[in-house]
Amino acid sequence: MIKQKSSTLLKRGVPLPSGTTILDNGINFTLFSRHATAVSLVIQPGKDNRSMHGRMELELDPELNRTGDIWHIFLETNERDFSYGYRLDGETDITGQGLVYDRNRILIDPLCQNLQPRRWGEDLPGTDTPLCRLNTHDFDWQDDRPLKTPMVDSVIYELHVRGFTRHRSSGVRHPGTYLGIIEKIPYLKELGVTAVELMPVTEWDENDNAFFHPETGEQLRNYWGYNPISFFALKSGLASDPGQQLTEFKTMVRSLHQAGIEVILDMVYNHTGEGAYHGNTTSFRGIDNPIYYLLDEQQHDYLNFSGCGNTFNCNHPVVRAFIKESLRYWVMEMHIDGFRFDLASILGRDSRGHVLANPPMIEMIAEDPILRDTKIIAEAWDAAGLYQVGSFSQDSRWAEWNGKFRDDVRAFMAGHDNSVANLATRISGSSDLYQTSSRFPCNSVNFITSHDGFTLYDLVSFEQKQNWANGEENRDGDNHNISWNSGVEGLSDREDILCLRFRRMRSMALLLILSQGVPMITAGDEFARSQQGNNNSWCQDNETSWIDWNLAAENKGLQRFFRKCLALRKKNLLFRRRNFFSHGLEREITWQALEPGSEDWSYHCHTLAFSLHGKESDPDFFIMLNGDRTESAEFTIPAVPDGKSTWKQIIDTARRSPFDFPSHDLAVKRTGGDRVAVKAMAAVVLQSE
Repeated sequence: MIKQKSSTLLKRGVPLPSGTTILDNGINFTLFSRHATAVSLVIQPGKDNRSMHGRMELELDPELNRTGDIWHIFLETNERDFSYGYRLDGETDITGQGLVYDRNRILIDPLCQNLQPRRWGEDLPGTDTPLCRLNTHDFDWQDDRPLKTPMVDSVIYELHVRGFTRHRSSGVRHPGTYLGIIEKIPYLKELGVTAVELMPVTEWDENDNAFFHPETGEQLRNYWGYNPISFFALKSGLASDPGQQLTEFKTMVRSLHQAGIEVILDMVYNHTGEGAYHGNTTSFRGIDNPIYYLLDEQQHDYLNFSGCGNTFNCNHPVVRAFIKESLRYWVMEMHIDGFRFDLASILGRDSRGHVLANPPMIEMIAEDPILRDTKIIAEAWDAAGLYQVGSFSQDSRWAEWNGKFRDDVRAFMAGHDNSVANLATRISGSSDLYQTSSRFPCNSVNFITSHDGFTLYDLVSFEQKQNWANGEENRDGDNHNISWNSGVEGLSDREDILCLRFRRMRSMALLLILSQGVPMITAGDEFARSQQGNNNSWCQDNETSWIDWNLAAENKGLQRFFRKCLALRKKNLLFRRRNFFSHGLEREITWQALEPGSEDWSYHCHTLAFSLHGKESDPDFFIMLNGDRTESAEFTIPAVPDGKSTWKQIIDTARRSPFDFPSHDLAVKRTGGDRVAVKAMAAVVLQSE
């Protein structure tokens, strides 16, 4: 270790810009810390660096190298091959300020864009190892530009970078990586999605998991990645060549853009992987604990609105600026098209955890000029029971994961009573949630499943979660799944059970894709992927979570149904309305019970039909839904619309592929007054000619 104060090597530095700035004659380093009394910059030469002689620990002078709360130093050097980090010291918790300084730890620069690479599963280096690297990366974007796909035209496909292609059946050359996604672009294009939503890709410690498999004793991993230790640095373990993660990620983004597919990142600004005080201090806690986290009134313990041990202090001005800088980095440097904010209701809490009326963090994201063209999507709840679907923000920039759409579609398709009126509201764009605040159907991101919960196949196969392999005695995961097992609990090879399950999946896919709003599909649902009833697979880095691509061939009929429904949505503006339906003299949607002109919103009703009225040159659609578990329902078809000759039955989810969605010339003709039997848990769609 060398404490070096050479005037030819070191200069005072400047407090801005934040982070590390590479200049022609050296590098400027800055670090925010209000409460530290001592800061040292630790520099470790790279293995191939022969011009730097050993580690340097540069102690910053609080009089010379500090401006306000910013510590800074300028290193006059041409060297780039080194890693760095910071040691901090100061008062500890005896002051009652929640301070936890430990000079024995070398901490990560929160603004560092590049950490020491490591392969998936490798342990983080010890606490005396600097992990930060300079970002000297250069990349040819080939004139890449944001696609700016209108939200109303978007179809989102949620996936996990590793799980999407890690399975041996994926057939890609680089399984489980950014490059692996590139090889699946033709599949994504054919399916008809316009955006991929990537589960977390910022660095986390996948080995930071205290649970073990109850049968094998194997330590489980933090597979999902909702435990960030950085909001800038990419997860190098998701690259085929760790150390080339920036090149591989940017190549993936560029390739997706060339195929017309946007990239949305799932960002976790609500907490960090440092956890509670017994967790692993890597950065924020050791730099300025009471600034970065919500603490109780005694400043001794964390307020835990995330369910993960700590809560990020998002509305502190310093933290707001930090989050803004992170988002801008992903847009400007990485060409990201949008963000989904995990447990976004935490973004609206103040330093005591109280819910703010006009949260500055939420307003800042919506109004930031750099982010103006990006999609911003809130998971509008948190782990402490705050549920803000429909009320997260009045700003039309903010879309929301519509948990009510999920619940109401599930309830109807599980045969629950009192579900018809709620379903109609969701089908028509959730006006109860968004219209009064002058927002639109596309503010609703509709989904039936996501990474969190049952897969679509498990939703129709299990009523009880099966999370025993998670090592928590099946206590984890949601108990309120609104699922029905179709008559047999768990996986089954009975033909009648399988027939009903696939019918229900087709019906739910139809409701998801043809409802007003933005549909989100969970990867693998389109070919009936199962997790064997595990509804919280966050720790399952194995075939439970990895997508089995053999199912794409085995269940190609279901995949075809998804693809055809998405094509129908894309072709017809009636399913992609920008505004809510008008209910004036020229009604744009007409609700019907079993007979034209009648409506039934009663408690025990399980059937619903509706007509979508197209303009003169556009087709009309009549859609019949039967949510009864066992009984068929007979609907009378309304008259063919004026100026149109006949109805064609283009979809029947009770039939097997390809007859569930036949080619147009093979579709059965119907006329007004015909009676159509819709089987239990099925849907039938007519299109006017």
